[in-house]
Amino acid sequence: MTATTSRTAEQTSDPMPTTRSTPVTDTVTDLTVTAVPFVDLALQNAQVAEAVAAGFERVLSTNGFVLGPEVARFEEAFAAYCGVSEVVGVGNGTDALEIALASAGVGPGDEVIVPANTFVATAEAVVRVGADLVLADCDDDFLISPASVADRASRRTRAVIAVHLYGQVAPVEELRDALGAGVLVVEDAAQAQGATRRGVRAGALGDVAATSFYPGKNLGAYGDAGALMTSSAVVADQARALRNHGGIVRYEHLEIGRNSRLDGLQAAVLSAKLPLLDRWNLERRCAAERYDELLAGVVGIRTPRTLPGNEHVHHLYVVRVRDRDQVLDRLQDAGIGTGIHYPAPIHQMPAFAHLGYRKGEFPAAERASGEILSLPMFPGITAAQQERVADVLVEAVRWPS
Repeated sequence: MTATTSRTAEQTSDPMPTTRSTPVTDTVTDLTVTAVPFVDLALQNAQVAEAVAAGFERVLSTNGFVLGPEVARFEEAFAAYCGVSEVVGVGNGTDALEIALASAGVGPGDEVIVPANTFVATAEAVVRVGADLVLADCDDDFLISPASVADRASRRTRAVIAVHLYGQVAPVEELRDALGAGVLVVEDAAQAQGATRRGVRAGALGDVAATSFYPGKNLGAYGDAGALMTSSAVVADQARALRNHGGIVRYEHLEIGRNSRLDGLQAAVLSAKLPLLDRWNLERRCAAERYDELLAGVVGIRTPRTLPGNEHVHHLYVVRVRDRDQVLDRLQDAGIGTGIHYPAPIHQMPAFAHLGYRKGEFPAAERASGEILSLPMFPGITAAQQERVADVLVEAVRWPS
């Protein structure tokens, strides 16, 4: 496999496409591509520079640096995009999860089920609201297993956190069926902005949802930022109080809250980027399809699967390989940016040793943690860059141990 091989690729000429692109033949002839970054944010930032500057000017002219009109403007736009009635902007995605749980009434004495294979923030949020953390295994597609959730549920189960991992939505309706009425479904949608399941966007499927706008997300700010989404006015009002020292009116503090308010400058960035999110997500899907074609049939590489009914937004493109650490080293030596999301399940982290879970208790999550490898993925990644990644990956997989 060489960088000059002719392959089928996905392209689009529509400046704001809303549907999947049509395959065309793309002959890659760029021999200059060597290093490939894991993420290239400069491409996106250049597209929104003027709109961001205009947003910053609005913030400066109104002095709305913390909350304020720019935040309200973004909250309204993002609520319409997600298909919910309420969005509450907060300081970061971890706070969004914690405030979402607390606003929905989850606290001491409750159990919350979380997938073992997730970023630590999902588990942290449960502990920080005083609830008991219960882990469940994942399925082969990396999403939380409804069967495992059913096995782990008890009379104290108050909520399950459906993590929309890598850019596709967890089977929320199956989780509801597994747990029955009275158990909250909380979405961790930090990696799935714009993703849908059966036509409904992430953030509108559960009782309350949380997302992160960390710069590398599909919709990213220029620093930390987050939000929770819900169609419950009661939950939203509680969240607005909790994010602002326990009150909505200044100097009236009805309960113990925290300081986690979205600032106007980050909201201006998000407002500038939101109109481009669908196009950027389409570019990610096109790139994922190109990877699928480049890696199809290669022994030792398992490409990701999209669940029926899901529209994936490919925050990450995660393959499974044997001898993962050796493969990763060879990719990095060749200048290919890579990642592992995530190298250890929650129960194998020292911070959660007190939970008492044993090695082997979550076999799917544990097996995945030793095989998963995230390849470069971002809007604007070129066919030549993907060719280079595929060439090096295939060579690394075939290299003798």
